[in-house]
Amino acid sequence: MSKRILIVDDASFMRMMIKGFLTKHGYTVADEAANGAEAVEKYKQVSPDLVTMDITMPEMDGIEAVKAIRQMDPNAKIIMCSAMGQQNMVVQAIQAGARDFIVKPFQEDRVIEAIKKVLA
Repeated sequence: MSKRILIVDDASFMRMMIKGFLTKHGYTVADEAANGAEAVEKYKQVSPDLVTMDITMPEMDGIEAVKAIRQMDPNAKIIMCSAMGQQNMVVQAIQAGARDFIVKPFQEDRVIEAIKKVLA
């Protein structure tokens, strides 16, 4: 059975790009969310195997969303997505419970490598 992934990013073109990488490599996109609050709700609904989470989003940022999801599911597998130069936020994300991070602009092989590593 292919792994189900929740894609969280406020930019629809970023979600589309990640979705393209995932489906090409045999993963199933369980759902998508445009902000952290939506991500927490969708996580409850679809119980994905993994989440790709943007850091900077409206309503609730990625770090708060990671904390909320990890409270519900301590074993949640989350990969943070950040733009260049957000190192301090990446550190906060890892402390909050993210398993890995990928930097925008995304490189397909790096995205897939991070997903395989976290799901392993």
